[in-house]
Amino acid sequence: MSDRRTEILEAATRVIARRGVRGLRVAELAAEAGVSTALIYYHFTDRAGILRRTLAYISDRADRYTAERDVADDLDPRTDLEQTLLLELQDIPEVRENSTAWGELRATAIFDPDLREELAKATLTWIHGTAELISRACPQGTAPAHAAAAERLTSLLEGLSVRWLSGSLPLDHARRLLKEAIAVELAAMLD
Repeated sequence: MSDRRTEILEAATRVIARRGVRGLRVAELAAEAGVSTALIYYHFTDRAGILRRTLAYISDRADRYTAERDVADDLDPRTDLEQTLLLELQDIPEVRENSTAWGELRATAIFDPDLREELAKATLTWIHGTAELISRACPQGTAPAHAAAAERLTSLLEGLSVRWLSGSLPLDHARRLLKEAIAVELAAMLD
């Protein structure tokens, strides 16, 4: 992806996180990115294209910061699972911005079938990646059990993130709740 296009997507993520999808205006996005509106339309065709590509950018960026976790050869799979999911609950600007923009795009998808389809694909990718981590942490479980646990954990993580970002749940408590949920999910597969 070109540097200009990346700069536009970074700016779109910031604007969506700050003002919501309804508050995203191409002129404001252009000013935020330091480019012309014509360049935005050149790269993304229309507002729907901006939203779809921003969703993909947010997913890719989350993949990057979760891939940067401390993956040592001797790291046990349960710790790897915990570390990966807990990286979505970090008090750093990139994670806060990503999580807020993701929530805004999810809310908009309720009324936008095209965005809903893209969001469903991104969510499914996240669930599958999490199910793979769960399968390594608990190989005794079945593939459907791993997928169901991944769906519950990623759903919980989204809810915890919204509560934390909105100030109704302290970050350390959100992280503790997520760790407890991981323990419950893994224990249930051993029964």
